Amino acid sequence: MTINFIAVGDVAQDREDPATSFDHVRDRIGQADLGFCQLEVNLTTRGTRLPQARHTMRGDPRIADALVEAGLEVVSFAGNHCMDWGPDGLFDTIGHLDRAGARQVGTGKTIDEARKPVYVTRNDVTVGFISVNSILPMNYWAEENRPGCAPLRAHTIYEQIEHDQPGTPARVHTYSFRDDLEALLATIREVRGKADIVVLSHHAGIHFVPAVIPDYQREVAHAAIDAGADLVLGSHAHILKGIEVYKGKTIAYSMANFAIDLRMDEAHAKSKGFREIQKLNPDWVPDFGSRYNFPPGSEMSMMLEARFSKDGVSDVRLVPIMIGRDADPKIVPSDHPDFERIRLYLQSISDRAELGSTISADGDVYRVSLSQ
Repeated sequence: MTINFIAVGDVAQDREDPATSFDHVRDRIGQADLGFCQLEVNLTTRGTRLPQARHTMRGDPRIADALVEAGLEVVSFAGNHCMDWGPDGLFDTIGHLDRAGARQVGTGKTIDEARKPVYVTRNDVTVGFISVNSILPMNYWAEENRPGCAPLRAHTIYEQIEHDQPGTPARVHTYSFRDDLEALLATIREVRGKADIVVLSHHAGIHFVPAVIPDYQREVAHAAIDAGADLVLGSHAHILKGIEVYKGKTIAYSMANFAIDLRMDEAHAKSKGFREIQKLNPDWVPDFGSRYNFPPGSEMSMMLEARFSKDGVSDVRLVPIMIGRDADPKIVPSDHPDFERIRLYLQSISDRAELGSTISADGDVYRVSLSQ
């Protein structure tokens, strides 16, 4: 027996009918037995915006229904927006997902609840999902008596390379917070003993910057697979990052955006917060008439398909996606120029990150293999 699995990236609709985001991909997602996504917005009409929150918005609670109806029933909410509207926003989001029939993973009333895995069984195959977050505004992570997300904190060290040259660029090193990593690995080992397949979702990485994968993100992905994970899915960066095959297991360092509406007005474009982020990708030009205001490169995305069985993960495929000014994800057919464009981009960023993988076309999808 097998499960046809599909995963997509970040979701945060802001439109009259959130279900319309999936009009062009609904049939493809519906072919899967089990779907997964990363939710990037609070589903609430309540709450007080926390002062440490960056760009944020409240999402229509009907987003939960739209996700489930589209076939995305396992939802990670472990991210840097989970506490934007305080505990009310978090609890409302979890409640709306539960009401719609989604399985939420990665947040909770306590640290134990946030770290709790989700198990789904289809066709006699059990899949265990774990979600952790490394993009952490202050106090967004759960503790023994505080709600929030499951944390995987990381440390950053700046090394001066040329000591006789003041002001020269530093080398950046990152590594995971050891207690958080050990807690994650313990959870993976626990799930490994109960499930046929273990999927880790890791909200991490450097947003908007092409190709670069920080040390800690690789460290966590490799350690997770060593502990028993079968598939690692990255979120947060809003652009695609490279694909790695490590010990026969696939790591997608960023699934990129999938169904995010982000309008921008002139005041936002002039704000200090946006101008600081814009420096990460200087080619980012606001488009006030667009529903999708992200930097160049973010128009390219993907869906990841795979076959799960008691013997493991097989037949991993990447379905290329383009996102236009309407913010709707659309599947790119193999005879369209963007099909080869996205493949070459994935190959380029994988090469730049020295991941040792080859992205090849196979009909209407891509496949990933170790470079020979």
